[in-house]
Amino acid sequence: MHRLSSRVLDALVLLWLVTTITFALIHLAPGDPATLLISPTASADDAARQRTAMGLDAPLPMQYVRWIGGVLRGDLGESLVRAEPVTRVIAEALPVSLFLGGVSLLASFVCGTLLGLLQALRAPPRTDRAITVITTTIYAAPSFWLALAAVTLFTSGVVWLGLPESMRLPAFGMQDPAANPSSIGWTDRWRHAVLPLLVLSLPGAAGVARFARRALRDAAGAPHVQAALARGLARGALERAHILRNALTPLVVLFGLTLPGVIAGSVFVEQVFAWPGLGRTMLSAIAARDYPVVLGLTLAYAGAVITANLLADVMVLRLDPRRRSS
Repeated sequence: MHRLSSRVLDALVLLWLVTTITFALIHLAPGDPATLLISPTASADDAARQRTAMGLDAPLPMQYVRWIGGVLRGDLGESLVRAEPVTRVIAEALPVSLFLGGVSLLASFVCGTLLGLLQALRAPPRTDRAITVITTTIYAAPSFWLALAAVTLFTSGVVWLGLPESMRLPAFGMQDPAANPSSIGWTDRWRHAVLPLLVLSLPGAAGVARFARRALRDAAGAPHVQAALARGLARGALERAHILRNALTPLVVLFGLTLPGVIAGSVFVEQVFAWPGLGRTMLSAIAARDYPVVLGLTLAYAGAVITANLLADVMVLRLDPRRRSS
């Protein structure tokens, strides 16, 4: 209990540091949101009045105290551009990122773990090397490059390659813009989701496969596993009772570290495929110098990362009692 309390306190301090540094950096960066919201022909007095209306005329320490006080009360402020509460901006975009991140995370871990299991315990050396080359290439490819390649392949590439028209997939948006909103069904939404989910899942599955392969290989080479094998324990029972169980702990840690990607891992994908999630909202807010939205999303991202790390620590302690006394 003492260790958990210490971790929670460390997490709160880290969250405060991240948000404080972000607050300072975005306010000290070049650019003024007031000048972006007034006419190009407006005078300096008009810009000054706009800054006063937005609360940007106060000294920076006072602005910080005002913002952190609102956060402690559960008030993240109001968007400078959209003139609505930041909590509403985040709430509107959050379901999109949760859908993309949640489905892709599940697919990444299921496919990646099964592939790593195949490589570590079943595949012959030549097949193992071939899969390693493929997963390394996919994992190293930038997300925006994979996104553009997928758009090219499944739009004009389908026609160029002479593939069936049914393989042609929508490249942008969450639904057909020409269709009646009341008549749009889940089939259309899932067709629009295939490409962004594919681009998010492929690198994730490749990374999990490489990690799972190494964890399973290390577990299989442990002395007690070799001793059990020498005693004649059946291979299936050996894998279930010793190899898979020992490899579970590092996989749980990886899951905890990857969990924040559910809301924070689709920034470029949302931008490329025009999905209005948190990532696209963050990029738009940065471009518009919308300080409250940037800070609110930073708080959400940092909170997700820190909370996921805490959950991973708790799960590891429950799975491996040997660590409770360390």
